[in-house]
Amino acid sequence: MSSVFYLSNSIFPAIDRRHHCYLNVKPQFASRSIHLSRSPITEVRAQITDTLPVAGTESISKDAVMKSEKQVIVGTYGRAPLVLTSGKGCKLYDIEGREYIDLTSGIAVNALGHGDPDWVKAVTDQANLLAHVSNIYYSLPQVNLAERLVANSFADRVFFSNSGTEANEAAIKFARKFQRFSHPNKTDPPTEFISFTNSFHGRTIGALALTSKEHYRTPFEPVMPGVTFLTYGDIDAAQELISTGKIAAVFVEPIQGEGGIYSATKEFLQSLRVACDKSGSLLVFDEVQCGLGRTGYLWAHEAYGVTPDMMTLAKPLAGGLPIGATLVTEKINTAISNGDHGSTFAGGPLVCAAAIAVFDKISDPSLLASVTKKGNYLKETLKEKLGGNPHVKEIRGFGLIVGIDLDVSASRLVDTCRESGLLILTAGKGDIVRLVPPLVISQQELDRAVEILCECLHVLDE
Repeated sequence: MSSVFYLSNSIFPAIDRRHHCYLNVKPQFASRSIHLSRSPITEVRAQITDTLPVAGTESISKDAVMKSEKQVIVGTYGRAPLVLTSGKGCKLYDIEGREYIDLTSGIAVNALGHGDPDWVKAVTDQANLLAHVSNIYYSLPQVNLAERLVANSFADRVFFSNSGTEANEAAIKFARKFQRFSHPNKTDPPTEFISFTNSFHGRTIGALALTSKEHYRTPFEPVMPGVTFLTYGDIDAAQELISTGKIAAVFVEPIQGEGGIYSATKEFLQSLRVACDKSGSLLVFDEVQCGLGRTGYLWAHEAYGVTPDMMTLAKPLAGGLPIGATLVTEKINTAISNGDHGSTFAGGPLVCAAAIAVFDKISDPSLLASVTKKGNYLKETLKEKLGGNPHVKEIRGFGLIVGIDLDVSASRLVDTCRESGLLILTAGKGDIVRLVPPLVISQQELDRAVEILCECLHVLDE
């Protein structure tokens, strides 16, 4: 059988075995293949070959990388004009050798900073043993990580996935299955969900339906039906809707990250717990961003004294490798059967070995205490240095998840800080500066970060 891309040495360029990539030559096609020399895709390939040499052969410019990105990556990201190439601790370095203090942590992912030696060793050692086998088989790192999560939480069981949005998708399915299992004689068991204003639960179609920002949902409607958004913190509205008996689960972030660094009150979360217990609805805490030490507690909900039925985790768990986890009680596990859910890559040996290294460090009481101390120091320093600025409405947060609420867009400040060697994020409607540094950041690095913020604050007047 013939093929357009017939696999023979005459078609494909030589391979540089040292770098496992093609040498800097343009592809040559076999004489019997379809003529593609003038096609747009061939021209793009030629441009890329001309623009980006093989790594290590010569210097690559920032502009060349950005130009090539536009030709080969789907245009979903509004990236900052920055090409990062390495990192160490709480510092990042770009392709031109410039240094940056990192207060983004890869969007609250790199809790141990960059290149933590224990994390690197765990990944390297496991990669030399076994990286992936699928969930057809047992693997020791997966069981060991699950044991740690269960032993240090309310949960009895763990389901692993590859991201926060997948962890929430699993929680959606588990909630629906639990309600069907719990009402075997009911033709219409509870299937609806409650979410809240300023919420963010992910971008897959179910998690997206739970995410409040309309501009995330509108291009992809119809999304999953049956979700009602209530005002975050509105106890009466939540109790009233939960009491109808139609709600399968309530999804809530104890501290909203993407939504603007808003913290729930103890009374609000307690009222949700009581209402769910009365109606049979499940309470799901999304701790994808606020969990795993970010608040100074291992789990954010510990600060409130309220326990969920399910909790979703992801961002910092594997220190930069993709992982998600849905933690559940035994009553929910009882409703789940073989084949109800699954994932090819989830909970693989490599990512779980990395997560064990991260979890063992984050769960150390001394590290958690340091997060509380540094978080308080950061907020007090920000209030002292920035609090008098007329554009700063409020400085809020919990541990090392801190928001600076502005009366103008934060984009100019973010850009100017980046040019001055500081990386920060936005949240809310783009008017909130979000600071989520690595949990291991030093006081000296925090001082320098605040100093740069102060130096750049003038752009808010322009």
